[in-house]
Order: sequence, then C-alpha cells, then structure tokens
Amino acid sequence: MNKYQRVWKIAWPLIVANSFWNIQLTVDRIFLGSYSTESLGAAMAVMGVFWVPMALLQQTASYVTTFVAQYFGANEKEKIGAIFWQSIYISLIGGCAFLILNYFTTPFFELVGHSQNIQPLEVMYFNSLSFSALPTAIIAAISSFFTGIGESRKVIGINLVGLVSNAILDYILINGNFGFQSYGIEGAGYATALAGFIASLYGFILLYKSRYWREYSLQTSYKRDNKLLINFLKYGFPSGIQWALEGLAFTVFLIIIGRLSNGEVALASSSIAVTLMMLSVLPSLGVAQAVLTLVGQKIGEKKAADAVEYTWVGVKISFIYIFLIAVTFWLIPEFYISWFKNNSNEVLWIEVNQLSIKLLAIVGFFTIFDSIYLNLSFALKGAGDTRFVSAVALIIPWPIMVLPAYLMMNQENAVVHSWMFVILYSFLITLVLWFRFKQGKWQHMSVTQG
Repeated sequence: MNKYQRVWKIAWPLIVANSFWNIQLTVDRIFLGSYSTESLGAAMAVMGVFWVPMALLQQTASYVTTFVAQYFGANEKEKIGAIFWQSIYISLIGGCAFLILNYFTTPFFELVGHSQNIQPLEVMYFNSLSFSALPTAIIAAISSFFTGIGESRKVIGINLVGLVSNAILDYILINGNFGFQSYGIEGAGYATALAGFIASLYGFILLYKSRYWREYSLQTSYKRDNKLLINFLKYGFPSGIQWALEGLAFTVFLIIIGRLSNGEVALASSSIAVTLMMLSVLPSLGVAQAVLTLVGQKIGEKKAADAVEYTWVGVKISFIYIFLIAVTFWLIPEFYISWFKNNSNEVLWIEVNQLSIKLLAIVGFFTIFDSIYLNLSFALKGAGDTRFVSAVALIIPWPIMVLPAYLMMNQENAVVHSWMFVILYSFLITLVLWFRFKQGKWQHMSVTQG
C-alpha cells in the first residue's frame, strides 16, 4: 500500500464523518432560514461565540489522537486505555463547567450590540446550545481513539447517528411538529444537544462491543492518573487553545460585521458564507486528521522521514479537492446560496443574496490556503509541536484580519473589504507554518516522553 492509499484509507471515513457533521450544521441553518432570516443571522453570531470555549474543550479532548497514534506506532498498546480515559474526564469536567457561561449570556450579547431583534435570539440559542458541549467533547474523545489506531471508519457511524437524530429533532422542535410546540431558534440548540447525547451513547456502545475494549485495556485503566492527565493537558491544552484563539478572532470579526449599518444583511450573508466554507473545508480537515494520525504513528516508530512524506501527500490531496470546489463557488454561487432562501422578507433576501455572491467568491480563495494550513498544522500537532501552532494563532489574526475590519467599519463596502483581509490572514498563517515545518524541529518531538 503506497502512501497515497494509506492516507486515503484513514481519511475517507473522516471526510464522510466530517461531512455528516457539517451537513448537520447546514440542516440547522436551512431549518432556521425557513423559520426566519433573523434567526439565521443570530445563529451565526452565536456559533462564533459558542465555538471559542467549545473549540478549547473539544480540541483538547480530541488531542488524544496524537497520544494513541504515538503509543500505537511505538507498540505500547497497553498505555492507550489510560490516556483515553483521561480525555473522557476532561470532557466531563469541561462539559459541566460550560453551563456556567449561561449566566453571562444576556449582558454579553447586550455588550456585543447587535440589533434589538437579534439579541434575544442570540441569548436563547447560546443557552440551549450550551447543553451540547458535554456530549460533543465525549464524541470527540471516542472518535479520536478510533482515529488514532487507524480505525477511522467507526467515526462514520457515530456522526451519522448524530446527523439523523439532529435532523429529526430540528423538524420537531424548530417549527413544532408531531404535537410539539414551536421552539424556534431555541429548539435548534436543544436538538443539537439531544442529538449529541444520542451519538455519544452510540459511540460508547460501539467501543464497548469492539475487541479494542480489552485489547487496549479500556476495561481496567479507567482510573484518573494525575501525572498522565497533566502530561495530556501539557500538549492537548495548547492544541485546544489554537482552535479557541482562531475562533475568538473570527468571532470578534463577525461581531464587527454585525455592527455595521446593514448588520442584519451582513450577518445573514456571512452566515451563509461561513456555513458553505465549513461545508467545503471539512473534507480537507478529514485528510489533515489522517495526516496527524500517520505523523503520530511514524513519530512513535522513529520514522520522521515517512511523517514528512505523509504530510505532503495530504497537502496534495487537499489542494486538488478544494481547488475544484473553489471553482464552483466562483462560477455557480447561486446554486449554493439558494439553499438558504427565505421569502418572508423579500427585500432583505435580495440584499443578502447579492452580498453572499461576493463573499462566496472570497471564500473560494480562503479555502485553498486553509486546506494547506490544516495539513501543516495537524502534522506539527501530530508530533507534539502544539505550543508553536497556538502562538501563531494568537499573534497573526488580530492585526491582519480583525483590526482592518474594525478600521473599515464606516467605509463603503466594508463587509467585502473586511472579508478580503481574511484571505490575507489565511495566506500568512499558512506561510509561517510552512517555514516551521521545513525547519524540521518537530521531527524530534514526542508527546509520550512527557
């Protein structure tokens, strides 16, 4: 099996699984768009805010992939069970602590300053969606275990259960069907949470019934190990911080967009652009996750040269795919935008449609750089170079993307010009990680050595 086949063997189930997850988000947007355009804009604003603490928790828990992969590569399978349970404990603690944020949502969204029509919707959506933090983190830990040992096909079933459950619950709770009352945007949040609990339960059942439950000592190594937990956080927390910092910068960017004079149009259009951006990029994320797994396994095997080759294979696969998707964004944007059409406010929709076409053209360029960035950052994290990656995520977005958006708030075409700086941001952060990767310091790292 050559390296392209090896990457693809692990990547394609993750691509499918990630697509299910993103389809789940898209279904939410479509249901909310049909409910009201204002709810669609509010949901996008909330997801930006929600993603910051959620990314910290989810991506910290999911970093167990690197530990599992390196133990697997080093043939130290007896250590895999213990590190898996540490990620579960982090998920439980973080998921419960997440609910504390609900006490601060009303003053926070008042401070954000979106229109009076949007603010109460934002509060309701965040408070209901916060219940999804716990199951989302657990799903990340279980999925990452399977990915780390190269059994990524198991992740498809977990995400499919979540997708189907969420779609059914959206239909029931958003518009009110099967005898239930209509909960609107609040129903979308509860649907996501309930679907997460169903999917996480399925994941545990899948794990318990598999041979890995005994093969990797999962049934005997469930005790909390403080030393192992601290070492896990030493690498996993910076990995989570990277996603949180990027999410924070993008959230502030979207908040600025929402405070423009045409804030409702800008938010709804940005919601469409971001949703389609995620739909297009998540398959590249699946390839990058495969790269992380293979880099981790090869670092465990002390074969760094192979890790380098696997990374460039991932970059090539992702680039070819995302370039083809970008072309469709440039040539047939109306095909995608029509998914979100709402006829209840025709004047508002005409403005949203026109602006979305421009933003989708920008998204096409962004995704090309982002697909390369994902593979490079995941390769570095697969070895344990998480602190550098998180430092880059802290420094670059603010002067390159957020500050220009703030400075252009009162200018004509501020939305489009602000999004243009998103392209510049993605190019520069990709360039920095490329230099870091070429230096090769990561090739001598290992998370399993403490």
